[in-house]
Amino acid sequence: MMQRILFIINPISGTSRKGKVVNAIKRRIDHQRFAVEIRYTEYAGHAVEIAREAAETGFDIVVAVGGDGTINEVARSLVHTQTALAIVPSGSGNGLARHLLIPMDIEKALDIINANVVTDLDYGLINDKPFFCTCGVGFDAFISLKFAEANTRGLKTYVEKTLTDGLTYKPETYRIYIGGESEGEMQEVDAFLIACANASQYGNNAYIAPDASMKDGLMDVIVLEPFSILEAPIVAMQLFQRTLPHNSHVKTFRTNRLLIERTTAGPAHCDGDPYETTARIKVELVPAGLRAIINEKALLTPPTSSVQSNMLLRTLEPFQKQMVNLRNQVNSLFDIF
Repeated sequence: MMQRILFIINPISGTSRKGKVVNAIKRRIDHQRFAVEIRYTEYAGHAVEIAREAAETGFDIVVAVGGDGTINEVARSLVHTQTALAIVPSGSGNGLARHLLIPMDIEKALDIINANVVTDLDYGLINDKPFFCTCGVGFDAFISLKFAEANTRGLKTYVEKTLTDGLTYKPETYRIYIGGESEGEMQEVDAFLIACANASQYGNNAYIAPDASMKDGLMDVIVLEPFSILEAPIVAMQLFQRTLPHNSHVKTFRTNRLLIERTTAGPAHCDGDPYETTARIKVELVPAGLRAIINEKALLTPPTSSVQSNMLLRTLEPFQKQMVNLRNQVNSLFDIF
């Protein structure tokens, strides 16, 4: 019996041409296995409506063609249904696709769909708003807001926003309850950011939580404490080297519930999309709530680096030793005075 599969295409996400996707679907998808339909989103939130209708009318698979924002819209309508999510990544960061080892190449991503390996994945809620990759407050939410306001997309724009607007960002003081308010341990922390990771990375192979799993019923909580501007390049390198948890400014926890309290309402991000939320932020993990098609290798191995991240690292690595030495020299001067 043929499976019904719906491709939901966001025509404006990321930087790739969506006409290529349609041609690839016609050429590459297994038409003996799948009865294919294609729809385009026309406005923000449209993918939520299309995916919900698809689940209600018995589609077996809904494919999100876009970035993490589009994937979030589709996936939130598929939780706790028998309809499986699949991904053809065409966004700016593609964090969830990379975690699940979905190829960035369109035709190879379609081959993953043809293989039809389905598993149950965890997802999270931030103040009852679903997330599938990461959510958080602090610097990453601030930069997500600036990135959303930019006229262009892609890694280059994200780096530019981080380097320019990031200089104006001030860390905040938070109270966090690991395990929730009623049962959890309270800690007061000064933090550059607090990230809750269901998957391992933000996107572009920037690994905020290298060991995060979407099948363990837990989220990885990362508290990055304030650091000096001289340490910023080191933090950035560790993010791409998958070694950030080893940084002395990083605290990590694993839990299924977290409460964050800050002094005022402000921005948070949900799978990279910024929004305004309250001073009290409740984050929880829902186990095995989403059926999804993944690369079967993702069940056996942790996510691996891509050519893109390796190119960035090759650019920065010659300067790593000099950056560490410079930081130590400056710290020594402060110790003298």
